[in-house]
Amino acid sequence: MRFLLALFLAVLAAVLPARGWAQTRPNIVLLFTDDQGYSDVGCFGAQGFQTPNLDRLAAQGTRFTSFYVAQPVCTASRAALMTGCYANRVSLFGALNHESNVGIAESELLLPEICRQAGYATAIFGKWHLGHRPPFSPRKHGFDEFLGIPYSNDNGPLHPIVRGIPGLPWIDGDRIVETDPDQSQFTRRLTERAVAFIERNKDRPFFLYVPHIMPHVPIFASDKFRGSSPAGLYGDVIQELDDGIGQVLAALDKFNLADRTLVIFCSDNGPFLSYGNHAGSARPLREGKLTTFEGGVRVPCIMRWPGKIPAGRSCPDLLSTIDLLPTIARLIGGKLPEQPIDGRDVWPVLADAPDKQPREIFYYYAGDELQAVRSGPWKLHLPHEYLTPAQPPGKNGKPANFENLKPESMAMSGLRGIASRHGYLVRKIEQSLYNLEADVGETTDVAAQHPDVVERLLKLAEQARSDLGDSLTKRTGSGVRPCGQWKG
Repeated sequence: MRFLLALFLAVLAAVLPARGWAQTRPNIVLLFTDDQGYSDVGCFGAQGFQTPNLDRLAAQGTRFTSFYVAQPVCTASRAALMTGCYANRVSLFGALNHESNVGIAESELLLPEICRQAGYATAIFGKWHLGHRPPFSPRKHGFDEFLGIPYSNDNGPLHPIVRGIPGLPWIDGDRIVETDPDQSQFTRRLTERAVAFIERNKDRPFFLYVPHIMPHVPIFASDKFRGSSPAGLYGDVIQELDDGIGQVLAALDKFNLADRTLVIFCSDNGPFLSYGNHAGSARPLREGKLTTFEGGVRVPCIMRWPGKIPAGRSCPDLLSTIDLLPTIARLIGGKLPEQPIDGRDVWPVLADAPDKQPREIFYYYAGDELQAVRSGPWKLHLPHEYLTPAQPPGKNGKPANFENLKPESMAMSGLRGIASRHGYLVRKIEQSLYNLEADVGETTDVAAQHPDVVERLLKLAEQARSDLGDSLTKRTGSGVRPCGQWKG
């Protein structure tokens, strides 16, 4: 009899919806936009367009004003988000394209896998960008559902410079269901799928990841939103994204899930400034995407979990996307990867607990180059080349200096390859120190006044080089792991 009772309880636990789990552990909704600048949200200082739903999210939660992505470009930023590691630890750099034969390694334990192991339903609706070959499919790395594109939306016939790129695939699960879909419908289609996922999984815990395709160029808005903002098409695109986010939040309200759902919003990197009126703004930060100045890696971030994360707060503490994996793992009772990661559990910071300990050190990598180090308010730039947009900026979907750009192969790498495709100039910065609390725009080098700070930050840089490597000083990091390789 005792055996039968135990067997009955075990079967009951396996088949019943995980309603109790959802009540004690939060659902996770991660909203991740593409190339949205630091000041492209109303509550972060947007001009010319409105984001009432994101502003409401901030009023009900906390706005994080010193929140960083790990690298200032698509693939590397997403690799860090999904693994909790600096991207160079997992050897994924830049932005993969249709010719790439690399991707996320099978040995890496990703955030959706942690969630799935903890009993969560998982889905990604949007841009994956961690490899498009079969071994790198999101379905093979923890996601139950996938709808979207495998790489950036300019990696197709709509690229402004490069010709001959195959059609952009639209994938449902592991199957290409369309080629060159109507990009003006991307935000609507992803939103509808996200809302349907919430409804289907309202009685069990879920992890919903929506890496929106917009506002990466080429930008598109649906007919409903075209002309809706005084800021032109870019403003229209942001207002449609905000509306889609509002629909996701409304679904949480409709099914009484808001109070037991952690909602996280941020962007993957700074704005694509060479595209002018089709790009966003990082005001008051310096530069944008592709650089390790603040405008490239400091992004708008909002988090809400009613009753757990304080409402209406602005938090200046240093945090990063690499901290999300260990923090979420803690909240859902998930198991961390056995391999080393760089993120840390920052839940006490999110909750504004008295014993909170914000991240003290952050390394600014671009590719495998260590370009800067931050400790507290101090940021030390190490000598490196960087990109700045040619002037005047581009217009209406064309990058700066469009008339003089050459259609180089997508395989052309490095800064000069990017410059040749997207209208940038290559410049160099020497070793320089900035106090970000007093000078967030990185305008005044104070290295001469603080040699002790420079020395301390240089020692931190050496620690990073030893572990993570640095091609600028020809160092190979002892903690670097290989990415996945597809051999066909």
